[in-house]
Amino acid sequence: AQATAVSKTSSTTSSSASFASKAMSHGGLPANLPADILAELKENAAKLCAPGKGFLAADESAGPWLRAGHADAAKIPDTAENRAAYRSMCFTSPGLSEHISGVILHWETLFQQDKDGNEMVDLITKNGMLAGIKLDKGYDKCGIWGTEVGPLGHPEVSTKGLDDLQKRCADAYKKGARFAKWRNVLQLDPAKGLPSDLGIADTVHILARYASICQSERLVPIVEPEIVPNGKHDISYCAQITEKVLAAQFKALSDHHIYLEGAVLKPNMVKNGIDGPKASAEQIAAATVTALLRTVPPAMPGIFFLSGETALNEDNEEVATINLSAMNKLYKDKLPWHLSFSYGKALQKTCIVTWLGQDSNKEAAQLALKNRSAANSAATLGTYKPGTCASVGTDGNVQQAAGPY
Repeated sequence: AQATAVSKTSSTTSSSASFASKAMSHGGLPANLPADILAELKENAAKLCAPGKGFLAADESAGPWLRAGHADAAKIPDTAENRAAYRSMCFTSPGLSEHISGVILHWETLFQQDKDGNEMVDLITKNGMLAGIKLDKGYDKCGIWGTEVGPLGHPEVSTKGLDDLQKRCADAYKKGARFAKWRNVLQLDPAKGLPSDLGIADTVHILARYASICQSERLVPIVEPEIVPNGKHDISYCAQITEKVLAAQFKALSDHHIYLEGAVLKPNMVKNGIDGPKASAEQIAAATVTALLRTVPPAMPGIFFLSGETALNEDNEEVATINLSAMNKLYKDKLPWHLSFSYGKALQKTCIVTWLGQDSNKEAAQLALKNRSAANSAATLGTYKPGTCASVGTDGNVQQAAGPY
């Protein structure tokens, strides 16, 4: 048995040494991918990380108005025709590419056309942006058996979709997608020890597997280990766990030979729980950037925050913009990566409420999207002035459903 163990250890060491040797002969780059794929990944990642630009997350499985947390918007009928009408309106907003480098799509939208027969991907690329695709298949709320129930009302979860991911990546690239997204969810509850080491290990492993498959099919992976803000915890607990999760995530990415120059990160901001003691924008900025500087290698070109859920008395759009701007203002010229946004509701809420399913509201809705995108563009430079971008605010706020989307 001892001889077998020694043999296995020797084999593992030999395999690692062999990979390292191949990497050295490959100009120090990962040896598992040919040079042309590495070059394409790096080029597209650089385009996504263009100064002043971020992502429009348009990857909701249902109409985005159902997740906008607004009473009137929730009344818009959720039909394929309405989803196509709304998204094509967004994608063709004049000048949107001045602030948006990439648009994340749901699988339905990737293969969808507008009412005039134009492919959605073509609308995006002709407007100067890259198309991306959401590839995870959500999660089962039954969760991981034996784990504690968290503030979302279910146990810790494992995201689905690896089984057929290779083919879906290839199909998405063929259709015109050049980057991808996969979301894993972790819950915080210090009293229950959430997230557990098991939950973290499962999350970072699955995200690393997804990233490696994406890169093999020429897609730049967005790695998204999301720690949701639901709960009563304070900002210090979120900071502690965010750092722990990101450290584990980059170890897993290294183990799976991920080419960091051809990938980007989509983390949560370090914030208090929705029902916890309130932290200021400056505290959020300092805690978030500290966690990132301790864990994220400078080889990764960009970090694109998710906005996260906010309390009902907060303006999700404005809060997300202010927090991002505070980070880039306090740490101007001190960060090794592009620090930007990948927002869904926090870019679209005023746009949705302006549109409300009426084609006559199209130009005003497009302007609302353009204006909020411009506000976040300013936030990537640390120059956004609170209150200078018109917003629907907290008027009509309702609790949105939690869970996979």
